[in-house]
Amino acid sequence: MFFDPVYLLFALPGMLLALWASGKTKFTFERYSRTLASSGMTGAQAAARLLYSAGITDVRIEPVNGFLSDHYDPTAKTLRLSEDVYNSCSLSAIGVACHEAGHAIQHATNYGPLGLRSSLVPVINLTSPASYILIIAGVFLSAPGLIKIGILCFAAAVVFALVTLPVEFNASARAKSLMVQCGIVSPGEARAAGDVLNAAFLTYVASAVSALLTLLYYVWRFSSSRD
Repeated sequence: MFFDPVYLLFALPGMLLALWASGKTKFTFERYSRTLASSGMTGAQAAARLLYSAGITDVRIEPVNGFLSDHYDPTAKTLRLSEDVYNSCSLSAIGVACHEAGHAIQHATNYGPLGLRSSLVPVINLTSPASYILIIAGVFLSAPGLIKIGILCFAAAVVFALVTLPVEFNASARAKSLMVQCGIVSPGEARAAGDVLNAAFLTYVASAVSALLTLLYYVWRFSSSRD
């Protein structure tokens, strides 16, 4: 099962899409990291203005290590920006910072898909690693029941990946609109910053496609083994 060449037919498209999306994101970010916003704002300042315009004053903004490690932590109400974003005045930095601020706005306005994704996090932290253990154990022990449970656990990860798509798309849509309304960037600059967000969104699409194809393989393999 784990050295089945048929697996490549399912996994290869997702792998290639993920590699392309990752490369495109890095290329686009680096491209616009050399273009400075006319407002002169840093990523941290842009995020702060976006939050203030939405009436949000209880979210902290702090730097964090790691390339494109930017994220919003709803449990701590903290927006963490990588150093390449926090201190930079580039259109790439502003686009990413405003995107993360979009997540904070989602949280403040009780955006449904974000709440669903957050509620799934503890489930995924448990079921995602367990899925592989259960599937492998089921194969070696010839226990179809364990394999089935493992597949169900992996299906939870697929659901999480699919729920992530509207969350990320909506955060980018908010950022693209508000960064112009707040005077952070001009309409022309917003298009460039939006290119960075569009490229980043493709990585989430690739992740969802890859997870879905892997799930389909597990289901097909399990079904065929029972025939």
